[in-house]
Amino acid sequence: MRLKTFATSLVAITLASSAALCAAQEKTEITLARFFGACEADYGKAVDASKAHGECGIITTLVNEFNATNKQGIVVKPQIAEWAPYYDQLSARIVAKDVPTITVMHESVLGDYVSRKLVEPLDEGFKSVGISTDQFSEQAQKGTVIGGKVYALPFDTWSWLWHINGNLLKKAGLTKPDGSVVLPQSADEFLAQARKFKEATGKAYIGWPASDAAANFRNLVTLVAQQNGNLFPTSGKQIDMHSKPARAALELMNTLYSEGLVKPNMDYGAANQAFINGDVGIHIVGTWTIGDFVDAAEKADSPLKGGYSVVPFAKIYAKKAAFADGHSWVMLKGGAKDEKTRKAALTFLKFLWERDYEWARTGHLPANRSAADRDDFKKLPFRSNILEIGTIGASLSNTVPRQRAIESIVGEEISNMLLAKKPIDAVQKSAEERVNKLLATVR
Repeated sequence: MRLKTFATSLVAITLASSAALCAAQEKTEITLARFFGACEADYGKAVDASKAHGECGIITTLVNEFNATNKQGIVVKPQIAEWAPYYDQLSARIVAKDVPTITVMHESVLGDYVSRKLVEPLDEGFKSVGISTDQFSEQAQKGTVIGGKVYALPFDTWSWLWHINGNLLKKAGLTKPDGSVVLPQSADEFLAQARKFKEATGKAYIGWPASDAAANFRNLVTLVAQQNGNLFPTSGKQIDMHSKPARAALELMNTLYSEGLVKPNMDYGAANQAFINGDVGIHIVGTWTIGDFVDAAEKADSPLKGGYSVVPFAKIYAKKAAFADGHSWVMLKGGAKDEKTRKAALTFLKFLWERDYEWARTGHLPANRSAADRDDFKKLPFRSNILEIGTIGASLSNTVPRQRAIESIVGEEISNMLLAKKPIDAVQKSAEERVNKLLATVR
C-alpha cells in the first residue's frame, strides 16, 4: 500500500514538474530597447500605471503591468540606455545582429532607418491585433507614415514649451489684472520684457541649457519656423544657415545670452532645477517635464506654488510655431526571430496603444485620438493650453537624413556662439559647412 502511494505521489510530482516545465517553455520573451531613465528603486515592483508619475515611472510600470496581466505568457525584458548615446548604441547593435524586438525611436529619426531598409512596415501587423491607424493623430501620422506605409506605432507628440513662474513675472510687473502673464509678441518685446524682468527681480528671465545642443537646435528651428523660414529650403541634402530667418534667430539668442537674460552655464539638469528653485521666470523645455513641475509646484514651500503654468513657445515672429517631435515604437528587421515572437511584440504594442492616456500624463500629447478625447485627459493640468501643438508643430521633413547628427552639429555651434563668444558669421559658416559635408556622404 505504501509502495502504491509512493508511486502515485511520484507520478503526481512528475506531472506537476512537467507542467511547470511546459509552462516555462511556453513563455515568450521579447526585448524592449528604450531610454526614459531607470527607476527600479521606486517602480521596480509597481503594476498600476495610473499611480505612476513621470516618463520613467509610467513606462516602467506599464511594462510591469503587462508582464503581470497578459494571458499569452509574454515577458517583456526592458533594455535601458542613456538618451545621448542611444542611437549610436542602437546602430552598433544592428551591426552586431543583437537587435531588440521592439525599439523606441524619435519620429525625426525614423526616416533615416526606413531609408536604410532597417525597419519593418507594420500595416498588416497592426490590423492583425486591432490597432487602427485611423486613430493616429494628425501629427502622429506625419511622423510614422512614410511612402504610404506605416513604420512605427506613435506613442506621443512632444513639443518645445514655455514653463512659467507666474509669481516672479508678477513681481516684475508682467501680469494682467486677472493674474494671467503677459507674453512677448515680437523680438523687441521679448528683449524688453527680459530686461524689465532682470531689473525687477535680479534674476535671468529665461532658463535654457545653453550647453545642451538639442535645446539650442530646437530653439533655432522654432524661431526660424515662426518667420516662415526653413533650414532646408530646397532639399534634404543641404542646410541654409545664411537665410534672413536663421540670422535673425541667431542674433536674438546671442543678445539674450550676452546680456545675461538667460541664466548662464547650465546643462539640462541644472536648467530644470533652476526653474524649480525659482531662479528664472521662463524655462524653455519640453512637454515631458509638465508632470514633474506640477508635482514640484504643489509643495508648500515651492517658489512655483500657485504660479506655475505652461504654454507653447511664445509667438516671437510672424506666426505661431514650436519645435515638435514624437516618440514611437518600431520593429527593426531581425528583432523578432520567429512568428511567435513577432505576434508577442504586436500584442505588447496593442497594450501600449490602449494605455496611451497613462503615458500622456507625462505631459506629452497622446498619439491616440481616443485618448485625447477622454474627459480625464482634458482635465489634466494645462492640456487645453498646449493642444494647439498638433497644428503649430515645426520639425524637419522626414526626407532630411541624419537629423540627430545635424541637431548635434548645429546645436554645438550655437553653444560656441553663446559660451565661447564665437562670432555669428563664423557660426553660420562652420555649421553650414559641417552639416553639408555630412549630408554629402549620405547615399
